[in-house]
Amino acid sequence: MGTDAPRSKGHRRVRRLVVALGVVATLVLVTAGFGVWTVTRSFPTLAGSVDITGLSSAVTVTRDDAGIPQITAQTAADLFLAEGYVHAQDRFWEMDFRRHVTSGRLSELFGESQVGTDTFVRTLGWRAVAEQEVALLDPVTLSYYQSYADGVNAYLDTHQGADLSLEYAVLGLQNPGYEVEPWTPADSVAWLKAMAWDLRSNLDDEIDRALLSTTLTPAEVSELHPDYPAGQHPTITGSQAVTVPSAGASEAVDPSAESTDVPAALAPASVDSYAEALTELRTHLGSVPELLGPAGGEIGSNSWVVSGALTDTGMPLLANDPHLGPALPSVWYQVGLRCQSITADCPFDVAGYSFSGMPGVIIGHNERIAWGFTNLGPDVADLYIEKISGDSYEFDGVKKPLLLRDEKISVAGGDDVKIEIRSTEHGPLLSGFEGTAYPKIASDFPEAAGLPAPAPVAEAGADSAGADSTGADTTTYELSLQWTALTPGRTASAIFALNQATDWTSFRAAASLFEVPAQNLTYADVDGNIGYQAPGLIPVRASGNGTLPVPGWTSQYAWTGFIPFDALPSTFNPPSGYIVTANNAATDPSYPYLLTADWDLGYRANQITARLQELIAAKTPLTGRLMSEIQADNYSALAAALVPALQQVRLTGDAAEAQKLLDGWDYQVDADSAAAAYFNVIWRTLLQDMFTGKIDEEAALTGGDRAFAVVTRLLDQPASPWWSNRANGTVGQESMLRRVMIDAAAEAADLMGSNPAAWQWGSIHTLELKNASFGESGIAPLEWLFNRGPYELAGGSAVVNAVGWDAAQGYEVDWVPSMRQVISLENFDDSTWINLTGASGHAFHTNYTDQAPLWRDHETRPWLFTPAAINNNASNTLTLQPAL
Repeated sequence: MGTDAPRSKGHRRVRRLVVALGVVATLVLVTAGFGVWTVTRSFPTLAGSVDITGLSSAVTVTRDDAGIPQITAQTAADLFLAEGYVHAQDRFWEMDFRRHVTSGRLSELFGESQVGTDTFVRTLGWRAVAEQEVALLDPVTLSYYQSYADGVNAYLDTHQGADLSLEYAVLGLQNPGYEVEPWTPADSVAWLKAMAWDLRSNLDDEIDRALLSTTLTPAEVSELHPDYPAGQHPTITGSQAVTVPSAGASEAVDPSAESTDVPAALAPASVDSYAEALTELRTHLGSVPELLGPAGGEIGSNSWVVSGALTDTGMPLLANDPHLGPALPSVWYQVGLRCQSITADCPFDVAGYSFSGMPGVIIGHNERIAWGFTNLGPDVADLYIEKISGDSYEFDGVKKPLLLRDEKISVAGGDDVKIEIRSTEHGPLLSGFEGTAYPKIASDFPEAAGLPAPAPVAEAGADSAGADSTGADTTTYELSLQWTALTPGRTASAIFALNQATDWTSFRAAASLFEVPAQNLTYADVDGNIGYQAPGLIPVRASGNGTLPVPGWTSQYAWTGFIPFDALPSTFNPPSGYIVTANNAATDPSYPYLLTADWDLGYRANQITARLQELIAAKTPLTGRLMSEIQADNYSALAAALVPALQQVRLTGDAAEAQKLLDGWDYQVDADSAAAAYFNVIWRTLLQDMFTGKIDEEAALTGGDRAFAVVTRLLDQPASPWWSNRANGTVGQESMLRRVMIDAAAEAADLMGSNPAAWQWGSIHTLELKNASFGESGIAPLEWLFNRGPYELAGGSAVVNAVGWDAAQGYEVDWVPSMRQVISLENFDDSTWINLTGASGHAFHTNYTDQAPLWRDHETRPWLFTPAAINNNASNTLTLQPAL
């Protein structure tokens, strides 16, 4: 459930939210009035009975020692009401915080420091679109969301403030007047917009390419954004025979059209004219809190499925580990949802990973099928350069009125802030916000720069619109965003359709509703079938390939429709007996539609495929344990490619001693490996020394798959200018590698001591689990309350065990396998799962981070599914009863 692509290098989680909260006041809170009762008062009731308004009959909530609930009810309404109640018990602060993010209301919690973030989120319009989607829901689906909201509100009826979560006690110091609002279906659906935003694919690449083109040639830009190596790395479905409509809204285009070439109307010189706007937009992108991970960034996911012909049981196995940004609590919430009797009115018997704040199960299995997700990563967001005159914009020679919307941001401890949101037919304008120098006047752009001078157009509206002090028309160039998630869709219904699917046909029907964000769906069923389906709204463009901003004043670059669902990549029971998805290209170049030009480059997919093929060739029956071992694979193909060149460099002194660590290394980036430690310091140093001063700091290669491809392709070009850098006095490949290895040995000694044999990768590759709000406040006592770690970890970027790090920032872990599951279709009780942290969102609760040590050590927990197994393993049982 992620993809590999460049991103803004600033960590974008909410920071400094509580600047107004003094350290002295916090210390008083912690040391004086902050007793055990304050910490534990929000812990949920796990046993006995509770009366709940709205229930029609009793519901049982059984939990194991990890606090994972299994909910059994007689009706679907009661089932989802209970899920809402249980989510609120364990995670309400997380839910409340998320809905403030997704609706652009962080300022209500944390004050004026968040007005900029709220303005940008409201401009994107997540909440507005969510409300439109709720209005379009069918009655049954809407009833599920409403029942869920009723369950959340039933909990809120008896819990407020610090009774809900410790965070509210802390928030009360800064914002004592805050009152929790009732939950609504739109609060749930809005989360899908944040999910889509963090998995939005190549918007950052689009900005990156444009800004790089201000200083680099098109060929150099292409070198930094290489194409998918289809000849060397696997695609998910290979060649597909797809019938392309002869004409119409879904007409295909050549996927290679224009490649990374700049449109003629936007030659590199012209990008200089709006580079400031792009830079501003990149800053705004960096201000949006990351709820799933580094947006569009070095996150990725693995999922694969193998047929029973290859397993020890004769039935399929399905593995999945979505790579997302680390969060505390984990973004996932494990749950089981079971109707007492399966009927048309109550069709659910499902377990897996849910999102707190949303009903249903996102990834998991029911009594007949299992499924996994990884991010397909299609290009579903385009930037347009718009010609704006006053409250009008130009399109095909006609001035049209901007769509204007006024909103008010409430600010804790301050005055309300009124904002005006402006949109064209493409989408919202993402420039010209308060405190920026953009937009610029059109006269700043000479025709010689590449942008055509504004032509006279037919005026729509008052003559004064867009006129300067002399009465002459003035035009500004601004950026708008067209994005599939800003059109009301059906994903909110897809979750329930997926949860009750029973076979490949009903699974694909559910997938057809999963429009945004587009995912790779892996599939297996109890009849022995395996499959893969790519769903989603993926635009077809009149021209262009979405790799660069394009003129918005012409229909030449308009979206003409979407790829038909039946033409999207899919495969069922392939002859190989396995399907691997790891954000690699879904199809080979013969596929007639453009999905994206920015795939993950396939190093993880290549390694997973190689491991499976090795086991199959040895006639080793595949087991759940072997699937878990593959999830833990630490082999670095990057090291295998680069180390031979490093070993050829002649060194002396301390660097030569460090170089010996690479002799005989098996390229496993294990936590206790000295060679892995030195190599990764080399890798980070190499990226800095090769590219510093040549590309913008925000465009720096972060060390993942793209950097891997760029550098290793240059190994065969020792005289390439990329190997030389005046800033550090290197000339050519050998000079660069020598300088890098010497500097890396010195840095490694500073970080880990003077004895290379004692270096360990895990000592610098650490994970601190951080609360998404107060845990990144910059106030040490607060961070002590809510954060946990550090944990020393193996793994790395472009490695199957994708415990990734951002080489532009340091060695600390930046994204992780957010959960791991291996599902046995022969016996669901033989399945395994693990979460990053734990079930509870309450600091100091037993289940706050109890799964983290197991996750770190690649251990898993039994995933019990049958009622008998669940009851035998129960630690607590809570009965929710109808209130009289």
